[in-house]
Amino acid sequence: MLNSQFNDDGFVIVRQFLPDDELQVLQSELHRYIHDIVPHLPGSDAFYVDRNRPGTLKQMQHMGKDAFFKNYRCNSRWSSLAAMLLDESVQAKDPEWFNKPPGTESVTPPHQDNFYFCLSPPNVLTMWLALDDVDDGNGCLRYVRGSHKAGIRPHAPSDVLGFSQVVEDYGDKDRDREVAVHLHPGDVVAHLGNTIHRADSNKSPDRHRRAFAVVFRGESCRRDVDAYARYQVALQKQHARMGLADA
Repeated sequence: MLNSQFNDDGFVIVRQFLPDDELQVLQSELHRYIHDIVPHLPGSDAFYVDRNRPGTLKQMQHMGKDAFFKNYRCNSRWSSLAAMLLDESVQAKDPEWFNKPPGTESVTPPHQDNFYFCLSPPNVLTMWLALDDVDDGNGCLRYVRGSHKAGIRPHAPSDVLGFSQVVEDYGDKDRDREVAVHLHPGDVVAHLGNTIHRADSNKSPDRHRRAFAVVFRGESCRRDVDAYARYQVALQKQHARMGLADA
């Protein structure tokens, strides 16, 4: 049933994916990483709404440099679900962490992850684990059901740090097919790399919208090296405009 829904819709929700004890361990390690490691990271590894206010941390990437998170990529609970959904052996990328701090005006633009990944066949997914209650009020994910079936859409540069590209022809037909995904801590939503998704701003005055994510690619995937190089150049230009230091 999960596979059927995943293949039809381009995403699927698994409730209570991570048991409470495992969630607590992950939360503890994230707390350690944020307080002990993040202050020493280059700007390209930790993004803030306002770098002068540590409480506005909005995204962490390249987390595999840390021993715990490097090993966490191999967690069998995660990899077994990914392999089942993709129907082949998988490889995990470094984990990432996302947040929309309370009252954040920034939106997540509609995009397809595989525009960044440049993988063919597009047998790649992202598993997005809620660390807070996630709903309309604090900027839940919104998926365009079935959008993965149409391939990669045209993208254009965005001005959103952490999401450098936006589907440039996103319109009313896409919005009509949007599904808002509400989650509780420990729930996970998995989506294919070609599935269009976005998120509104966090309108809540006191609630964060934190999530932990791991990308898994099927062993059949091959990267379009030229397309990926072009994307990296565009990304570096965005970071330069925003005054971020690379690792």
